[in-house]
Amino acid sequence: MSGSPDEEKLEELRQKKMEQLQDRAESQQGEAGQEAAQQQAEAQKKAVLRQHLTDEARKRLNTVKMSKPQFGEQVERQVISLARSGRIQGKIDDEKMKQLLKELKPDSQSFDIQRR
Repeated sequence: MSGSPDEEKLEELRQKKMEQLQDRAESQQGEAGQEAAQQQAEAQKKAVLRQHLTDEARKRLNTVKMSKPQFGEQVERQVISLARSGRIQGKIDDEKMKQLLKELKPDSQSFDIQRR
């Protein structure tokens, strides 16, 4: 007598709950995979920077990232693209990093305040 309406509804609810749990488990696995990929990309980025920057240049870049995170990320991307394209000869020292920062620095607006 498995044909009673209550048992059918109960079985239907169980099936829906099981599908929801499976969907949730799959989405969590997808998020974990994305997180692992992000961590791996971050590790590769750090390795490239460590390989092509001296300690002083790395410190300067970290200081810039702390004060201006978006600009710091832009400089990191620039250094990585230069390294991957083979345009970096040796390591970037502090002076070369200063030059690179000046070249990439966004135009700052100057304000002249006149008091009357």
